Amino acid sequence: MENLIVLWVFMCICVMGFGEETVMIGEKPWRVHTLFSTECQDYFDWQTVGFMHSFRKGKQVGNVTRLLSCTEDERRRYKGMKLAPTFEVPSMSTHPRTGDWYPAINKPAGVLHWLKHSQEAQNVDWVVILDADMIIRGPIIPWEIGAEKGRPVAAYYGYLIGCDNILAKLHTKHPELCDKVGGLLAMHIDDLRALAPLWLSKSEEVREDRPHWLTNITGDIYGKGWISEMYGYSFGASEVGLRHKITEHLMIYPGYIPWEGVEPILFHYGLPFKVGNWSFSKLEHHEDDIVYQCGKLFPEPPYPREVMLMETDPNKRRALLFSIECINTINEGLHFLHTAGGCPKPKWTRYLSFLKSRTFAELTKPKYVTQLVFQNDKVAVQTKREETARNSNPKIHTVFSTECTPYFDWQTVGFVHSFHLSGQPGNLTRLLSCTDEELKQYRGHDLAPTHYVPSMSRHPLTGDWYPAINKPAAVLHWINHAVIDAEFIVILDADMIMRGPITPWEFKAECGRPVSAPYDYLIGCHNILAKLHTRNPEACDKVGGVIIMHIDDLRKFALLWLHKTEEVRADKAHYATNITGDIYESGWISEMYGYSFAAAELSLRHIINSKMMIYPGYVPEPGTSYRVFHYGLEFKVGNWSFDKAKWRETDMVNKCWAKFPDPPDPLELDTMDENARQRDLLSIECARTLNDALYLHHKRRNCFDASSLTTSEKEKGSKILSARKLGKRDQMNAVRSKPVARNESRESPEVKDQTFSSFGFWIVAVWATLFLGFAALMFVVFSRGRRRKLRGKHHRSRKRSSHSSGALDFNGTDRHHRGTEISDKL
Repeated sequence: MENLIVLWVFMCICVMGFGEETVMIGEKPWRVHTLFSTECQDYFDWQTVGFMHSFRKGKQVGNVTRLLSCTEDERRRYKGMKLAPTFEVPSMSTHPRTGDWYPAINKPAGVLHWLKHSQEAQNVDWVVILDADMIIRGPIIPWEIGAEKGRPVAAYYGYLIGCDNILAKLHTKHPELCDKVGGLLAMHIDDLRALAPLWLSKSEEVREDRPHWLTNITGDIYGKGWISEMYGYSFGASEVGLRHKITEHLMIYPGYIPWEGVEPILFHYGLPFKVGNWSFSKLEHHEDDIVYQCGKLFPEPPYPREVMLMETDPNKRRALLFSIECINTINEGLHFLHTAGGCPKPKWTRYLSFLKSRTFAELTKPKYVTQLVFQNDKVAVQTKREETARNSNPKIHTVFSTECTPYFDWQTVGFVHSFHLSGQPGNLTRLLSCTDEELKQYRGHDLAPTHYVPSMSRHPLTGDWYPAINKPAAVLHWINHAVIDAEFIVILDADMIMRGPITPWEFKAECGRPVSAPYDYLIGCHNILAKLHTRNPEACDKVGGVIIMHIDDLRKFALLWLHKTEEVRADKAHYATNITGDIYESGWISEMYGYSFAAAELSLRHIINSKMMIYPGYVPEPGTSYRVFHYGLEFKVGNWSFDKAKWRETDMVNKCWAKFPDPPDPLELDTMDENARQRDLLSIECARTLNDALYLHHKRRNCFDASSLTTSEKEKGSKILSARKLGKRDQMNAVRSKPVARNESRESPEVKDQTFSSFGFWIVAVWATLFLGFAALMFVVFSRGRRRKLRGKHHRSRKRSSHSSGALDFNGTDRHHRGTEISDKL
């Protein structure tokens, strides 16, 4: 394997050239050097292989150096020294002064060590600093993307909220200069020399500032100080007066939807991503020695042709294609490494053939920046303003939060169905909160457009089990990680049915004036609870359920919503019913108070509208056209009732034709009491909408049409289908016509095989009859021939008995005659 690595690196050097490279772009012959940092682990080795392969494939200019941080023991055991041009750096994973274990600090420590001790650093004009978990798609030329001396270019890291609060005030003299950036850094070598010592020292400062690790201060949802190095960079840059040209165009996380018309030139696969049933998370391969196992690659993703059938939206389809390009590039690098070093030639597979194909080569050609990226950002902002000015109504985006359970899946089916019927403008996003283990087993990815969120059901700091906190946590994650072009956000719950559009212009929402529905049971707004948890108790509104809020308000508000929810949840001394209004005294409505107290903290006063939402089972106000059913409580019509909590463990989505008990017929309702009749009509409408949604969902899944055949025909058809696998062509056509419906691959074979037409059944019957007739004819013919043969054989046996000693010979006439001749001679 050592020879394999040496040969591979030799090929790299041949491609990159020897010595320093002077890059001629236009009239600017400047020397560019790319840095990335790793440690002596298998985890970083496979990332290094992917990075180095993309460095060559993407035609990145200049030289590259891996900053390798190892302890002496790790260095003695390490096998991957030949994977990349390497500069060794003393490991600071365990801090030499404090003993704190924080491997991320090796990045600024490695850069500083390289500047001080590497001869290469003396012959460089521009430096591009990347991470090992990145794939380069095209050359990153600092001056081409807008970098200037004193004005580096960097990618936007919106979750670094510490730039705007007390954290920046504590750790830099110039908090107003703090930029929320990271990931990709392109800067002049003189700027890096000024910045590097402060990058390291500020990382140490923030890491030691444990009292300010809280999520509401750092944006780190785990509150563990893991992103201290990122703040070290931003605070260090502030100290030396470096203001960045910030871009959202250059780099993208696989799985994220790209900007329309923009080609990113860098993938950062730091987060899990998935395409259909296939998924990839780098953390699942932490101990994987895939570099040193001949022929081993990561699981192959879907092919581009399959991806084209999965998604009709062009930008979402591009996102899926980016995801498979990322992992395919890593696998291609691993394959080249194994092949170049003398590994046995792998067996032919369709996947290897694809990686070697002209199609893949065309798809992964180097991408080039055609305009200055910072100018693109300005154009995008200006375009957004112009579009808003042109349109009389602002853009809307609707979100709702769920978890990876069957309980939320059937609610999702109902919600999405009603969303499309309601005429609600704008896009829809499901905020799906799951643990890693839940996500591996989850089957409902295609039920709605989805943004994936780490689960906080079990709080990472306190261990408290409180799934309701996922709602504010998910909204905060979405705000910080998604590209949002809407001016107003509508926030709803999964257990809702939309009956009509919910728009800011109809309900008079404005920036600074959100709209919501009344939650009168939140009595804590008027007692000691509000006084304890907000500085402005008089501004506390008893609201919830339906929320319309301006995006600027939501960006300020989301973090406080999460923080106040945590506060109220931790305040167990005030769970009492007479304080919270919670009849169970369990703190379950802490998230609702978190919302109201956070809004009060920012003095966001709501327009409270009681005609937006109604609970089924409540008597409606005459003449009111409610826009939302909220079926959070049990409701009844006569002897029929529905309680969502009773269906918590029932898989209504994956079991064909599962539905809720049908409500009564509206014609059977009592007409004597008009209020009761109107109440029951709304309850029936809600239940019927849920069942309609489930019916259409099962129909899209090609569930067997139970009404089309008799019992005997069903049994017979099932047997024939299991034997001949008919109906397969129909299923393929169904997949092509509805490419998003990926659940079919997860269904049981029995469900799939029951889908066939009556015409196909009769064709099967005709073929079966012909086959049986032919078999009967052949049986008769062979039976007659066998009887003739037996009679002839019996006659010959009688004849032979007069010439032989009586031994029975089954081997034929010729052998018998030869035996007779021999016996005569003897």
